[in-house]
Amino acid sequence: MNKTVKNAEEAVRDIKDGATIALGGFGLCGIPENCITALVKKNVRNLTCISNNAGVDDFGLGLLLQGKQIKKMISSYVGENAEFERQMLSGELEVDLIPQGTLATRLMAGGYGMPAIFTPAGVGTEIAIGKEVRKFKFNGVEKEYLMEYAFEPEFAIVKAWKGDTEGNLIFRMTGRNFSPLVAMAGKITIAEVEELVQPGELVADQIHLPGIYVNRIFQGEKYEKRIEQRTVRKK
Repeated sequence: MNKTVKNAEEAVRDIKDGATIALGGFGLCGIPENCITALVKKNVRNLTCISNNAGVDDFGLGLLLQGKQIKKMISSYVGENAEFERQMLSGELEVDLIPQGTLATRLMAGGYGMPAIFTPAGVGTEIAIGKEVRKFKFNGVEKEYLMEYAFEPEFAIVKAWKGDTEGNLIFRMTGRNFSPLVAMAGKITIAEVEELVQPGELVADQIHLPGIYVNRIFQGEKYEKRIEQRTVRKK
């Protein structure tokens, strides 16, 4: 089944105002640059975005924040984005900060078809306010666990290194990060890749995400691949 679309604009064509979108990436590593740019141009608004981070002021999800296209941000780390901070403190942006492991597991649960998970992370903190807490005995120890619902984003958008027209994906090094879990969770999953090949050209044992999770795929272009914090060793 050929899942190829022409470009990012076609891939995000039916993302409308108010949509919930999960996006891959860690910092600026492995973010779907082309699709984010297409969403900026489309001027879709009131988005709820699920992502480990919120980009920086002038790149990644920061571009959507600049245009005030995001209504709610669900993420783990947002410390590099001054505009995010400004919007959050002024009440313009709704924010749900989630422990990183919980974020990943709730995405995984969505992909696995599990409605909820139980985790010790967040018990006894503000994160647990209004949520169900249960006691379980595990490995001989009884303690409290917080119930968290799986994510069910309408769309998931990821960027991979290589992919084929059936949607099978290979990620390169740390560019994999949250992306397989994001892709699994989406009702409609869009993948942009640096290199698009024909079925059979990918080595089966190297495929990180099977095409069953991907609905649309296209070959991206002009990737900047910015480094969020460049750190080098002193001479």
